[in-house]
Amino acid sequence: MALTSYRRLVWRHLPIMIVGILAGYIVGCNKPAVRQTLSFKHIFSRTPQQTVIDVDINKYEPNGVKPVKAALVALVRNSDLFGLRSTIRQIEDRFNARHNYPYIFVNDVEFTEEFKRGVRDLTQAHVHFGILDEESWKVPEWINRERYEHVKSTAQYPHGEKDSYRKMCRFQSGYLHRHPLLADLDFYWRIEPDVEYYCDMNYDPFVFMQQNGLKYGWNIAMPEFMATIPTLWNTTMQFVTEHPELLAPDSLWPWLLDEHGNYNGCHFWSNFEIVDLSFYRSTAYQTFFDYLDRAGGFFYERWGDAPVHSIAAALFLNASQVHYFDDIGYFHPSVLTCPQDARTKGTCVCDSNKSFVQDGMCTVRFLEVKQSIVNPNATKLARLGP
Repeated sequence: MALTSYRRLVWRHLPIMIVGILAGYIVGCNKPAVRQTLSFKHIFSRTPQQTVIDVDINKYEPNGVKPVKAALVALVRNSDLFGLRSTIRQIEDRFNARHNYPYIFVNDVEFTEEFKRGVRDLTQAHVHFGILDEESWKVPEWINRERYEHVKSTAQYPHGEKDSYRKMCRFQSGYLHRHPLLADLDFYWRIEPDVEYYCDMNYDPFVFMQQNGLKYGWNIAMPEFMATIPTLWNTTMQFVTEHPELLAPDSLWPWLLDEHGNYNGCHFWSNFEIVDLSFYRSTAYQTFFDYLDRAGGFFYERWGDAPVHSIAAALFLNASQVHYFDDIGYFHPSVLTCPQDARTKGTCVCDSNKSFVQDGMCTVRFLEVKQSIVNPNATKLARLGP
């Protein structure tokens, strides 16, 4: 969850974050396969290449029946109002003022009337507010409290001392998609306060995903801080050993591994994700989450929802079902992704010279692995976004 002190925490830990990010990028780019990939020209269309079914424009009216049952969703606090208003203003200007998909906001306490009014002032779309139940926002009874308190007092990573952050990671991993306000949705787009969207979107990403059989969409991928997940991969391997039948036949499993077959920590930043909720509601995902939850790593370590979502997508979805939205310029403290050449053309306003994650190890590795599965006869690496 975005916290009141989030910006201060980001700045306090920024040197550690930058070192970790650059280390992953440099190590990845020094690998021969990645150097070869980076030599390719990034020539790709910014226009979705699927056949688009005509959508009645009236369906996008605030009270219209949308072509896809979808919403923009966030877990936020009352203190996030200013940062969330900034996010909504940009999403409305770039996309949703033309589409009027509803917003859903959930909180561990009741939203104030000031918060509700401040959000509704910015959009014609329907806005729904919900509260979390006790089961989804607690330290489970099977967690050893003495061990947990020791972990919090000795943790040397961002948010390591916080109950709320661990509860947030657990909730985003296993409970957000089960909240009653999302029960009738087929897709959700996760948003957060204090982020920026740089590009006009001239298509509907929900329709794009539905028409192309896509289950998970992302636009930033980087190595995780391994100190927060020291046993996550081993726990995952134990799960796979016990449930091999749940693995997808054409999965992205190799994306998670380095050249020695070890876990590389690559994950999609889940602060931006567009997801077909049938994935999170599937037997494979829910069984996986329950297994991780019982292992206790959300509390004994600091397993984030991003690596949990990413590992699950890589194991339980086919490569063709995972999509890189490289056309959506986006900033989340402290990382920017910006489409190539946005400085001089197109409908994005961002500095692509300051955006390095597109050529980082995890993004390039994803493109290589997906292409090797979806289009193995290709002679050049092609960007796969719309």
